[in-house]
Amino acid sequence: MHNIALWMSQPNLSYLEIAHNLGMSSLVLELEHGTFDLATLDQFLAFSRALGLKTITKVLGPTSEAIQQALDFGSGGVIVPHILDLEHARSVTRAAKYPLLGTRSYAGGRVFKYARPASEAFARENENTKCYALVETAECLNDIEKIVELETVDGIFLGPSDLALARGRGAYAFNDEDRRDLVRCAKAAIGAGKTWIMPAWTAAERRFALDEGASLLVVATQHMTVRQGIAETFRSLKAEAIIA
Repeated sequence: MHNIALWMSQPNLSYLEIAHNLGMSSLVLELEHGTFDLATLDQFLAFSRALGLKTITKVLGPTSEAIQQALDFGSGGVIVPHILDLEHARSVTRAAKYPLLGTRSYAGGRVFKYARPASEAFARENENTKCYALVETAECLNDIEKIVELETVDGIFLGPSDLALARGRGAYAFNDEDRRDLVRCAKAAIGAGKTWIMPAWTAAERRFALDEGASLLVVATQHMTVRQGIAETFRSLKAEAIIA
C-alpha cells in the first residue's frame, strides 16, 4: 500500500470523519490559502489526533510564529511556503526544531500531554515532528541540493503550479520542463536521505511520483472530492431521467 493524503482547506469536522471512516489516514491542512483560524486549527488538530489521523500543516508563511503555532497545537509536521535560497531556508526552518538544533520555543500543552516534559522529550519531538520546505520559487530550486542537506529540513514538498509560474512557464502542465524540475527535486531529496511529497491529482502524476520515490502522494483536494460527489449525484439523476 502506498501512502496517500487528502488536502483540506476548510475545517469541516464532518468531512474529516467521513474521510476517516472511508480509510483515509493522512491529511495536509492548508492554512495559507484556506479558512482555518487559530481557534479552529487548535480544535481540528485535537480531533484529528483523537481519530489517529496524521497531519501535516502548510503554515501561513515562512515565519517562526506560524510554524510554532501549528506544531504547538499538535500538527505532525509543517510545510513552510515561500522558501527562497539556502540562507533563507536555514533561518526559517530553525523555528521547527527545539534547541540546540533550532530555535523553537517551549510551550506546555497538547504536545507534552499538559505536563512538564523531561529533557529527552525535546529531542524526541524534534525527531517526530517534520519540517518540509515547500519548493515553489526559482531561488529554492536553484539551491535545492543544499537546502535538503539542512538538519532542520526533514524533506521537501513540491509546489508544481507556483514553481512553473516562478520559472516563467505560465500554467503548470506536467510537461517535459515541469517534470525536469520535479525530478531534480526528487533526486536531491533522496540523495540526501530525505523524503519528498507531491500533490498528484492525476494518474500520470501519481505514477511519476511513485516511480521517483515519493513518500506521500496528496491525491485530492477537499473541493475536488466534494465536486466529484456532486457530479456523480447529477450523473445518477440524469441516468434515472429525474433531471435532463
